[in-house]
Amino acid sequence: MARANTPTIKRILREASELNSHPTPDIHAHPLSDSSLFEWHFTIRGPPTPSPFSTGIYHGRISLPPTYPLRPPSFRFLTPSGRFEVNREICLSISGHHEETWQPAWGIRTALVAIRAFMDSEVGGQVGGLECSVEGRRDLAGRSREWRCRECEGGLTNEEVLERERRRWEEMGGDGKKGERLGRREGGSIPQELRLAYREDLEGKQTPTAESSSSLASADARDLAGNTTPTQTTPVAQSQTQPPPATVTTDLRQRIPQPHQPPHHLQQPIPPPQALVPAVTTTLDRVIIFLLFLLGGLLWRKLGKVDVEIVF
Repeated sequence: MARANTPTIKRILREASELNSHPTPDIHAHPLSDSSLFEWHFTIRGPPTPSPFSTGIYHGRISLPPTYPLRPPSFRFLTPSGRFEVNREICLSISGHHEETWQPAWGIRTALVAIRAFMDSEVGGQVGGLECSVEGRRDLAGRSREWRCRECEGGLTNEEVLERERRRWEEMGGDGKKGERLGRREGGSIPQELRLAYREDLEGKQTPTAESSSSLASADARDLAGNTTPTQTTPVAQSQTQPPPATVTTDLRQRIPQPHQPPHHLQQPIPPPQALVPAVTTTLDRVIIFLLFLLGGLLWRKLGKVDVEIVF
Protein backbone atom coordinates (compact mmCIF):
# COMPACT_ATOMS: atom_id res chain seq x y z
CA MET A 1 0.00 0.00 0.00
CA ALA A 2 1.04 3.60 -0.57
CA ARG A 3 0.45 4.27 3.08
CA ALA A 4 3.03 1.65 4.09
CA ASN A 5 5.69 3.49 2.09
CA THR A 6 5.57 6.62 4.22
CA PRO A 7 8.57 7.18 6.54
CA THR A 8 6.34 7.25 9.63
CA ILE A 9 4.70 3.89 8.86
CA LYS A 10 8.06 2.34 8.00
CA ARG A 11 9.50 3.52 11.29
CA ILE A 12 6.53 2.22 13.30
CA LEU A 13 6.65 -1.18 11.60
CA ARG A 14 10.40 -1.42 12.12
CA GLU A 15 10.09 -0.67 15.84
CA ALA A 16 7.23 -3.14 16.22
CA SER A 17 9.31 -5.83 14.52
CA GLU A 18 12.35 -5.04 16.67
CA LEU A 19 10.38 -5.19 19.93
CA ASN A 20 8.79 -8.47 18.88
CA SER A 21 12.03 -10.11 17.73
CA HIS A 22 14.00 -8.93 20.79
CA PRO A 23 11.69 -9.54 23.77
CA THR A 24 12.67 -8.66 27.32
CA PRO A 25 11.16 -9.95 30.58
CA ASP A 26 10.58 -6.42 31.88
CA ILE A 27 9.23 -4.44 28.90
CA HIS A 28 6.63 -5.29 26.28
CA ALA A 29 4.96 -3.00 23.74
CA HIS A 30 2.89 -3.63 20.63
CA PRO A 31 0.42 -1.85 18.31
CA LEU A 32 -3.15 -2.23 19.46
CA SER A 33 -4.06 -3.74 16.09
CA ASP A 34 -2.87 -3.84 12.49
CA SER A 35 -5.33 -1.08 11.64
CA SER A 36 -4.27 1.10 14.60
CA LEU A 37 -0.53 1.46 14.21
CA PHE A 38 -0.52 4.81 16.01
CA GLU A 39 -2.12 3.34 19.16
CA TRP A 40 0.12 1.06 21.20
CA HIS A 41 -0.13 -0.63 24.60
CA PHE A 42 2.80 -1.36 26.89
CA THR A 43 3.48 -3.48 29.96
CA ILE A 44 6.53 -2.78 32.15
CA ARG A 45 7.91 -4.18 35.36
CA GLY A 46 8.70 -1.78 38.19
CA PRO A 47 12.31 -0.86 39.04
CA PRO A 48 14.30 -3.47 41.01
CA THR A 49 14.48 -3.61 44.81
CA PRO A 50 14.57 -1.74 47.12
CA SER A 51 12.10 0.27 45.05
CA PRO A 52 8.49 0.19 46.33
CA PHE A 53 7.52 -0.51 42.70
CA SER A 54 9.75 -3.61 42.41
CA THR A 55 6.87 -6.09 42.74
CA GLY A 56 4.57 -4.14 40.45
CA ILE A 57 3.75 -4.66 36.78
CA TYR A 58 2.09 -1.71 35.07
CA HIS A 59 0.10 -1.34 31.88
CA GLY A 60 -0.48 1.75 29.78
CA ARG A 61 -1.17 3.27 26.39
CA ILE A 62 1.14 4.92 23.85
CA SER A 63 -0.11 7.47 21.32
CA LEU A 64 2.14 8.13 18.34
CA PRO A 65 1.73 11.47 16.53
CA PRO A 66 1.24 11.49 12.74
CA THR A 67 4.75 12.92 12.34
CA TYR A 68 6.47 10.30 14.49
CA PRO A 69 9.42 10.06 15.09
CA LEU A 70 9.90 13.77 14.50
CA ARG A 71 7.61 14.40 17.46
CA PRO A 72 7.64 12.29 20.63
CA PRO A 73 5.04 9.73 21.67
CA SER A 74 2.81 10.35 24.66
CA PHE A 75 1.99 7.87 27.41
CA ARG A 76 -0.88 7.15 29.77
CA PHE A 77 -0.69 4.76 32.71
CA LEU A 78 -3.84 2.68 32.99
CA THR A 79 -2.70 0.77 36.08
CA PRO A 80 -2.59 2.71 39.38
CA SER A 81 1.00 3.06 40.53
CA GLY A 82 1.21 5.88 43.07
CA ARG A 83 3.84 7.56 40.87
CA PHE A 84 1.90 8.72 37.79
CA GLU A 85 -1.74 9.70 37.65
CA VAL A 86 -4.00 7.19 35.91
CA ASN A 87 -5.02 8.05 32.34
CA ARG A 88 -3.21 11.38 32.40
CA GLU A 89 -1.11 12.06 29.31
CA ILE A 90 2.63 12.18 29.89
CA CYS A 91 5.08 13.66 27.39
CA LEU A 92 8.80 13.20 27.04
CA SER A 93 10.90 16.33 26.95
CA ILE A 94 14.45 17.51 27.47
CA SER A 95 15.20 19.36 30.71
CA GLY A 96 11.55 20.39 31.05
CA HIS A 97 11.53 22.33 27.77
CA HIS A 98 9.00 21.87 25.01
CA GLU A 99 8.58 18.40 23.56
CA GLU A 100 9.92 19.42 20.13
CA THR A 101 13.42 18.87 21.54
CA TRP A 102 12.68 15.14 21.31
CA GLN A 103 15.26 13.31 19.19
CA PRO A 104 13.92 10.85 16.59
CA ALA A 105 16.68 8.32 17.32
CA TRP A 106 15.32 7.50 20.76
CA GLY A 107 12.29 5.36 19.87
CA ILE A 108 9.61 3.62 21.93
CA ARG A 109 12.00 1.25 23.69
CA THR A 110 14.12 4.14 24.92
CA ALA A 111 11.05 5.96 26.19
CA LEU A 112 9.80 2.93 28.12
CA VAL A 113 13.21 2.32 29.68
CA ALA A 114 13.26 5.97 30.74
CA ILE A 115 9.78 5.78 32.24
CA ARG A 116 10.73 2.67 34.19
CA ALA A 117 13.83 4.39 35.57
CA PHE A 118 11.98 7.58 36.47
CA MET A 119 9.38 5.67 38.45
CA ASP A 120 11.88 5.20 41.28
CA SER A 121 13.03 8.84 41.36
CA GLU A 122 12.02 11.20 44.13
CA VAL A 123 9.01 13.36 43.32
CA GLY A 124 10.05 16.38 45.40
CA GLY A 125 7.74 18.75 43.51
CA GLN A 126 8.92 17.35 40.18
CA VAL A 127 6.63 18.10 37.27
CA GLY A 128 4.68 14.95 36.47
CA GLY A 129 5.01 13.42 39.91
CA LEU A 130 2.29 12.03 42.16
CA GLU A 131 2.74 12.12 45.93
CA CYS A 132 2.00 8.80 47.65
CA SER A 133 3.32 6.96 50.69
CA VAL A 134 5.74 4.07 50.35
CA GLU A 135 3.19 1.68 51.83
CA GLY A 136 0.57 2.89 49.36
CA ARG A 137 2.91 2.34 46.42
CA ARG A 138 3.78 -1.15 47.62
CA ASP A 139 0.12 -2.02 48.01
CA LEU A 140 -0.65 -0.78 44.50
CA ALA A 141 2.36 -2.67 43.15
CA GLY A 142 1.10 -5.95 44.61
CA ARG A 143 -2.37 -5.49 43.15
CA SER A 144 -1.09 -4.34 39.74
CA ARG A 145 0.05 -7.86 38.79
CA GLU A 146 -3.55 -9.05 38.44
CA TRP A 147 -4.69 -6.02 36.45
CA ARG A 148 -6.16 -6.88 33.02
CA CYS A 149 -6.52 -4.72 29.93
CA ARG A 150 -9.87 -5.14 28.21
CA GLU A 151 -8.56 -3.85 24.89
CA CYS A 152 -5.56 -6.14 24.45
CA GLU A 153 -6.04 -9.51 22.78
CA GLY A 154 -6.12 -12.54 25.04
CA GLY A 155 -7.28 -10.72 28.17
CA LEU A 156 -4.08 -11.63 30.04
CA THR A 157 -3.11 -10.09 33.34
CA ASN A 158 0.00 -7.93 33.55
CA GLU A 159 1.89 -10.76 35.21
CA GLU A 160 0.88 -13.24 32.50
CA VAL A 161 2.02 -10.85 29.76
CA LEU A 162 5.55 -10.46 31.15
CA GLU A 163 5.77 -14.17 31.99
CA ARG A 164 5.05 -14.94 28.34
CA GLU A 165 7.72 -12.45 27.26
CA ARG A 166 10.21 -13.91 29.74
CA ARG A 167 9.79 -17.38 28.23
CA ARG A 168 10.26 -16.00 24.73
CA TRP A 169 13.33 -14.10 25.88
CA GLU A 170 14.89 -17.24 27.39
CA GLU A 171 14.14 -19.23 24.23
CA MET A 172 16.06 -16.63 22.23
CA GLY A 173 19.16 -16.91 24.41
CA GLY A 174 18.40 -14.69 27.38
CA ASP A 175 20.55 -15.22 30.46
CA GLY A 176 17.69 -14.80 32.97
CA LYS A 177 19.35 -11.95 34.89
CA LYS A 178 17.57 -8.93 36.30
CA GLY A 179 15.70 -6.69 33.93
CA GLU A 180 17.60 -3.51 34.80
CA ARG A 181 20.24 -4.53 32.24
CA LEU A 182 17.67 -5.14 29.54
CA GLY A 183 16.46 -2.84 26.85
CA ARG A 184 20.01 -1.74 26.06
CA ARG A 185 19.96 -2.83 22.46
CA GLU A 186 19.17 -0.33 19.74
CA GLY A 187 18.06 2.90 21.43
CA GLY A 188 17.98 1.22 24.85
CA SER A 189 20.28 3.55 26.81
CA ILE A 190 18.68 6.45 28.68
CA PRO A 191 19.81 9.94 27.61
CA GLN A 192 20.69 12.10 30.60
CA GLU A 193 18.65 14.98 29.19
CA LEU A 194 15.44 12.96 29.01
CA ARG A 195 12.72 14.18 31.38
CA LEU A 196 9.04 13.50 31.95
CA ALA A 197 6.23 16.07 32.18
CA TYR A 198 2.47 16.25 31.80
CA ARG A 199 1.30 17.64 28.46
CA GLU A 200 -0.68 20.53 29.96
CA ASP A 201 2.40 21.58 31.93
CA LEU A 202 4.46 21.60 28.76
CA GLU A 203 1.84 23.63 26.91
CA GLY A 204 1.79 26.13 29.77
CA LYS A 205 5.48 26.82 29.20
CA GLN A 206 4.96 28.07 25.66
CA THR A 207 4.34 31.63 26.85
CA PRO A 208 7.19 33.75 25.47
CA THR A 209 9.56 35.17 28.07
CA ALA A 210 10.62 38.80 28.32
CA GLU A 211 13.85 38.00 26.49
CA SER A 212 12.04 36.30 23.63
CA SER A 213 9.52 39.13 23.50
CA SER A 214 12.31 41.66 23.23
CA SER A 215 13.91 39.58 20.50
CA LEU A 216 10.64 39.54 18.60
CA ALA A 217 10.34 43.27 19.06
CA SER A 218 13.86 43.75 17.73
CA ALA A 219 13.06 41.57 14.74
CA ASP A 220 9.94 43.58 14.04
CA ALA A 221 11.94 46.78 14.29
CA ARG A 222 14.46 45.46 11.79
CA ASP A 223 11.68 44.46 9.42
CA LEU A 224 10.15 47.91 9.66
CA ALA A 225 13.53 49.52 9.10
CA GLY A 226 13.98 47.45 5.98
CA ASN A 227 10.78 48.90 4.49
CA THR A 228 11.64 52.58 5.09
CA THR A 229 13.33 55.00 2.71
CA PRO A 230 17.06 55.82 3.01
CA THR A 231 16.34 59.23 4.56
CA GLN A 232 14.47 57.52 7.41
CA THR A 233 17.41 55.24 8.28
CA THR A 234 19.82 58.18 8.73
CA PRO A 235 21.68 58.04 12.08
CA VAL A 236 20.19 60.08 14.90
CA ALA A 237 23.21 62.31 15.36
CA GLN A 238 23.19 63.35 11.71
CA SER A 239 19.45 64.03 11.76
CA GLN A 240 19.87 66.26 14.80
CA THR A 241 22.68 68.37 13.35
CA GLN A 242 21.21 68.90 9.88
CA PRO A 243 17.94 70.75 9.40
CA PRO A 244 15.33 69.04 7.27
CA PRO A 245 15.37 70.10 3.61
CA ALA A 246 12.72 72.49 2.40
CA THR A 247 11.52 69.99 -0.17
CA VAL A 248 10.41 67.64 2.57
CA THR A 249 8.33 70.40 4.20
CA THR A 250 6.75 71.26 0.90
CA ASP A 251 5.99 67.62 0.26
CA LEU A 252 4.38 67.23 3.67
CA ARG A 253 2.23 70.29 3.12
CA GLN A 254 1.06 68.86 -0.16
CA ARG A 255 0.10 65.59 1.52
CA ILE A 256 -1.83 67.24 4.37
CA PRO A 257 -5.41 67.96 3.23
CA GLN A 258 -6.27 71.64 3.41
CA PRO A 259 -9.78 72.96 4.18
CA HIS A 260 -11.81 74.01 1.18
CA GLN A 261 -11.97 77.74 0.69
CA PRO A 262 -14.49 79.43 -1.63
CA PRO A 263 -13.01 81.40 -4.55
CA HIS A 264 -12.44 85.10 -3.94
CA HIS A 265 -14.34 87.53 -6.21
CA LEU A 266 -12.35 90.56 -7.25
CA GLN A 267 -14.09 93.78 -6.29
CA GLN A 268 -13.78 96.83 -8.44
CA PRO A 269 -11.90 99.63 -6.74
CA ILE A 270 -14.09 102.34 -5.21
CA PRO A 271 -12.91 105.80 -6.17
CA PRO A 272 -11.96 107.99 -3.27
CA PRO A 273 -14.39 110.74 -2.22
CA GLN A 274 -12.08 113.39 -3.59
CA ALA A 275 -12.93 112.37 -7.17
CA LEU A 276 -16.64 113.45 -6.71
CA VAL A 277 -15.91 116.98 -5.45
CA PRO A 278 -15.70 118.79 -8.87
CA ALA A 279 -19.09 117.50 -10.11
CA VAL A 280 -20.86 118.40 -6.86
CA THR A 281 -19.38 121.91 -6.89
CA THR A 282 -20.62 122.63 -10.43
CA THR A 283 -24.17 121.56 -9.61
CA LEU A 284 -24.29 123.73 -6.49
CA ASP A 285 -23.07 126.74 -8.40
CA ARG A 286 -25.89 126.39 -10.92
CA VAL A 287 -28.54 126.05 -8.23
CA ILE A 288 -27.26 129.13 -6.43
CA ILE A 289 -27.26 131.20 -9.59
CA PHE A 290 -30.81 130.04 -10.37
CA LEU A 291 -32.01 130.97 -6.91
CA LEU A 292 -30.36 134.36 -7.11
CA PHE A 293 -32.07 135.11 -10.39
CA LEU A 294 -35.40 133.97 -9.00
CA LEU A 295 -35.01 136.06 -5.87
CA GLY A 296 -33.99 139.07 -7.82
CA GLY A 297 -36.96 138.75 -10.10
CA LEU A 298 -39.36 138.51 -7.20
CA LEU A 299 -37.94 141.56 -5.59
CA TRP A 300 -38.04 143.41 -8.77
CA ARG A 301 -41.68 142.64 -9.39
CA LYS A 302 -42.66 143.50 -5.89
CA LEU A 303 -41.19 146.84 -6.06
CA GLY A 304 -42.94 147.40 -9.38
CA LYS A 305 -40.16 149.22 -10.96
CA VAL A 306 -39.42 146.89 -13.77
CA ASP A 307 -41.25 143.86 -15.21
CA VAL A 308 -38.77 141.20 -15.48
CA GLU A 309 -39.34 138.21 -17.64
CA ILE A 310 -37.18 135.44 -16.85
CA VAL A 311 -36.46 133.31 -19.77
CA PHE A 312 -34.67 130.06 -19.50
